[in-house]
Amino acid sequence: MEAEAADAPPGGVESALSCFSFNQDCTSLATGTKAGYKLFSLSSVEQLDQVHGSNEIPDVYIVERLFSSSLVVVVSHTKPRQMNVYHFKKGTEICNYSYSSNILSIRLNRQRLLVCLEESIYIHNIKDMKLLKTLLDIPANPTGLCALSINHSNSYLAYPGSLTSGEIVLYDGNSLKTVCTIAAHEGTLAAITFNASGSKLASASEKGTVIRVFSVPDGQKLYEFRRGMKRYVTISSLVFSMDSQFLCASSNTETVHIFKLEQVTNRQSTRRAFDLEWLHGKDVYGCYQLPPYPGVRHDASGQGFCHCTLELLRTEEHLYPLNDPEVATAASCVIQWTPLYVQFGSSGWRRVCLNQNPQLAWLRNNRRE
Repeated sequence: MEAEAADAPPGGVESALSCFSFNQDCTSLATGTKAGYKLFSLSSVEQLDQVHGSNEIPDVYIVERLFSSSLVVVVSHTKPRQMNVYHFKKGTEICNYSYSSNILSIRLNRQRLLVCLEESIYIHNIKDMKLLKTLLDIPANPTGLCALSINHSNSYLAYPGSLTSGEIVLYDGNSLKTVCTIAAHEGTLAAITFNASGSKLASASEKGTVIRVFSVPDGQKLYEFRRGMKRYVTISSLVFSMDSQFLCASSNTETVHIFKLEQVTNRQSTRRAFDLEWLHGKDVYGCYQLPPYPGVRHDASGQGFCHCTLELLRTEEHLYPLNDPEVATAASCVIQWTPLYVQFGSSGWRRVCLNQNPQLAWLRNNRRE
């Protein structure tokens, strides 16, 4: 009993957090406990100011607030198939809906409200809560993974399109039609999110090593970021900054990764154009993707140069090119301030030379996640 009391949170088991979520513009925090739910203002970084609290519904495991409005959506373990919508300032219930199975997640913007079950998604009109569409032909989604753009003009919905691969189905919540399917990853999806304008979509697979960003609505890949190399992790959250300049990823490790989305041209040698990739080969710790070069063989998705010395190339370190390999016969770059040369062999393979030493490493084809 003493051990249990020592491990209990302040205020007892009733105050233990069962869920928490930010509102769409990150100005408010909602928390759910066994006793009910609470809403906090994030106007101050020094303290949380409570806006509202309710004990009417116990054992809350989903609570979502619509921006800074008085509309809040709550789901309880006591009735996991029922969604309750409240106007908390008036203290009234707007409506409640019951579904065929447990509710796994709720997403909302000023145009739509989504209720995600394991094998279906319900789309409601936020103004009158009328059910507009039910998506029944979706693969089993036991975690309730889905994303909704917070921009009601671009009210796009994204959800997994396959049980065995990382396909993303992009759906237009306004026209209620499927837009496209994006082949995002080889492994199954773990996280997806839209940016604030609904023009970009980020995703990560269950491996958690690569994060990709796609344009919306055409589904073209814009960016690719390396979160790790050998160690697989579970990415629990992806979020864009409000200006879409940065992307943050958190996982079940001690680290949070923040990536910068840089706009570049095809002629520039930049980190985005040559993202760090993992090569599955002996004594290979990383590679750096090069753009197409005339006369060089490209029988895979891209080619890169690898480097066998871990001291010179850390697993999450980028290379900084100095010349454009598209117009130069030999391109230079710097790894931890160590000059390297890129040369082209007679067989079409490219190699890396440390201080023009041809024995350091040979280039090999990339193998993506």
